[in-house]
Amino acid sequence: MARQAAHGISGGGRARESYFDNVKYLTIVLVACGHAWEPLTYGSRAVTAVYLTVYAFHMPAFALVSGYFSRSFDMAPGRLKRLVTGVVVPYVVFEVAYTLFYRWRQDDPGYPISLLDPWYLMWFLVALFVWRLSTPLWLQLRHPVPVSLALATGVSMMPDAGGDLALQRVVQFLPFFVVGLVLRPEHFARLRTWRVRWAAVPVALVALGTAYKVAPWFDAGWFYHRGAVEGRGVPAWAGLFATPALFVLALVLTACFLAWVPGRRLWFTALGTGTIYAYLLHGFVIKSARFGGWYGHPWLHTPLGELAVTATAVTGITLLCTNPVRRVFRYVVEPRMEWAFRQSRTQAGPERAAEREKVTSGGG
Repeated sequence: MARQAAHGISGGGRARESYFDNVKYLTIVLVACGHAWEPLTYGSRAVTAVYLTVYAFHMPAFALVSGYFSRSFDMAPGRLKRLVTGVVVPYVVFEVAYTLFYRWRQDDPGYPISLLDPWYLMWFLVALFVWRLSTPLWLQLRHPVPVSLALATGVSMMPDAGGDLALQRVVQFLPFFVVGLVLRPEHFARLRTWRVRWAAVPVALVALGTAYKVAPWFDAGWFYHRGAVEGRGVPAWAGLFATPALFVLALVLTACFLAWVPGRRLWFTALGTGTIYAYLLHGFVIKSARFGGWYGHPWLHTPLGELAVTATAVTGITLLCTNPVRRVFRYVVEPRMEWAFRQSRTQAGPERAAEREKVTSGGG
């Protein structure tokens, strides 16, 4: 069974792509559900427990997968260009768009546009930019994960560190990205053996049960990593223990999640290539629901209403991953911008070869 799982991940390209596309799709579903559940946590202990369990690992899993797909980043001109067109440009466009959206929905025309203060979910694009630029350094270190964790722990104890560009959050999620950098296909194959899968079940149940027990008093802000630990009402030295503990918890739950992600091609597999579109666009829907007072309806706070919110979140994020949405928004999410970059003759051949390979392999 282990050999079969290893073959499925490190063997055929189609099986490998299907697994990781499934991972990306299911991760963005968890992100959307987490955002949709937040207003429901104020009146439901059960929803709070599920919310805490998901928030303990879903953004770490997102960062880990991003790191895994950033292993080849080496400052080559083509990759730097894609970093600008695929991360920097969308950040600028959507940061401005979200600010204008906030002004309109909140009737606050004076709300400032600031590229140094990411609004809502835009911090993750800042993180991707910083993380990818630092990738060559992490790949040169002998022990990159302990070093990145030590850096995150130190920053968690410094209230004045990194106020601009959400650097507190960027650095505290950095270890998960670095873990992704050092992972190889065989690591995922080991996770997907049935022995690990069945072991993951009681671990997940214990995590959910613990979340239910602590739901009335636990501060979900511990999982957001928006600032130093002092903001959670504890002394700075608590970061020495809290940050590594949260790191281990997130890795364990991420491993449980990755173990159960199916490896075969399913109806949603192709949607995994459109997760960046869903991530950038779903915030408008989530914030519209909050600003519009949609959660004020009492029925939504019943068990059936909570299930309806969940189903709506899953359906909405799925639609935002589809090809029609990608075609409409490609010019701002993945702009080509050939006019902005010059290409030398020595680069032209490899670039064309890479494009041919991408087309023939079905890559996005």
